[in-house]
Amino acid sequence: MGSSAFVNSVIRLVKASRSYGSPPVTALDAVSLSINRGEFVAITGPSGSGKSTLLNLLGGLDHPTSGEVIVDEIHLESAWDHELTLYRRLKLGIVFQFFNLLPSMSVVENVEMPLLLRGDPHHGIRVSALEILGLVGMTHRANHFPHQLSGGEMQRAAIARALVHTPSLLLADEPTGNLDSENASQVLEVMAKIASRRTTTVIMVTHSDSVAALADRRIRIADGHIV
Repeated sequence: MGSSAFVNSVIRLVKASRSYGSPPVTALDAVSLSINRGEFVAITGPSGSGKSTLLNLLGGLDHPTSGEVIVDEIHLESAWDHELTLYRRLKLGIVFQFFNLLPSMSVVENVEMPLLLRGDPHHGIRVSALEILGLVGMTHRANHFPHQLSGGEMQRAAIARALVHTPSLLLADEPTGNLDSENASQVLEVMAKIASRRTTTVIMVTHSDSVAALADRRIRIADGHIV
């Protein structure tokens, strides 16, 4: 892949490989990839193809065995632990399949958590949390608790929490896997809107062809290679 393909990219993988165990089993094999800022990208492929490994590398949760993984000009493959902690706190948002909202806190308090961890001034945290809840259509549920929400509402609250600190990158791991078709459509619409309005790049792992079809671009992985 030529360097010109990387000019506008926020994410660059350069011959990134990841192997595990002895004898080594290759989960990703010399993958090169560029993704532009604000793109909504779906990653698909069978179980064991390397999707989760790719997501872990982009999240700074794992290191490549060889090659480069660069997000927002940060070389994750060579970053120190404290640098990766700051990267995840400041640059990254993650949405999981099972929501992971704190049950003892209201929706708005859940959304405020990344800003509290970042050390933002307290007087502006509530304003920022309510603003992002408005963007995902959840202002009317701000003072409710997770057990009072539908699955789709919990996932939209989780997206708001992942985005309140305006990360460069949002990683979504099967975000619609536990939702019915109506709630899944609402969540995907929110994610696409976020990508277009807040210049956040969205990378979503999914097994669903219909879900992947709604992204700007689809990347299929098989046996550790992009196909």
